[in-house]
Amino acid sequence: MKKIFALVILLNLTACAELQQVIDQLPQEVGALSESEIGSGLREALDLGIDKQVTKLTQTDGFYKNDLVKILLPEELKKVDKALRDIGLSSLADEGLKVLNRAAEDAVSEATPIFVSAVKDITFTDAKNILLGDNDAATQYLTSKTQTALYAKFNPVIKASFDKVGADQVWANLINKYNAIPFTSNVNPDLTDYVTGEALNGVYKMIAVEEGEIRSKSSSRTTDLLRKVFALQD
Repeated sequence: MKKIFALVILLNLTACAELQQVIDQLPQEVGALSESEIGSGLREALDLGIDKQVTKLTQTDGFYKNDLVKILLPEELKKVDKALRDIGLSSLADEGLKVLNRAAEDAVSEATPIFVSAVKDITFTDAKNILLGDNDAATQYLTSKTQTALYAKFNPVIKASFDKVGADQVWANLINKYNAIPFTSNVNPDLTDYVTGEALNGVYKMIAVEEGEIRSKSSSRTTDLLRKVFALQD
């Protein structure tokens, strides 16, 4: 019994030591800023990422000529692409890839306000964890809080964008030509679902780019609030 009691005390002391270590990691300057200022600083950083980086994706070739986020063909369609190029239809294959990216570019321009409104719920506790987290901790937070809801809202936007940029017609023609090639197995991919996921990944990736800039370069902290808040993690 005495051994068990001693073990419990030892475990408690260890837990207390670990807790104190976490507390010691918190910057002393945190107390110099209000909870509201710290939360506002993190929201401002994410808003800046959305405004500065995500808006780039809405421009023509915002996805298509950006190697970080360019939407490539899913595995199922790589064989389609190769087969069409092998029979001299490279231009059609190129157009098929381009319209997938065009749909994403068009959709992001309509969906950006969803991301902006999602930033508003960051709490002081969230903000402290983000400041002490990885270089993309704010982006990870935003992803965990918004991905499911954003997907549900983004998917119909992508579908409408497919119609708007003519992606449905291009891919119907492309797949019909592929399916007509002898000895090939027919394909009928869900391109709306695929492009929705890829577009969301691209948006989060660009927000992470800006977050990394703000964390690592003081010159990217373009307001007094950003300079004060992110000085805590330097």
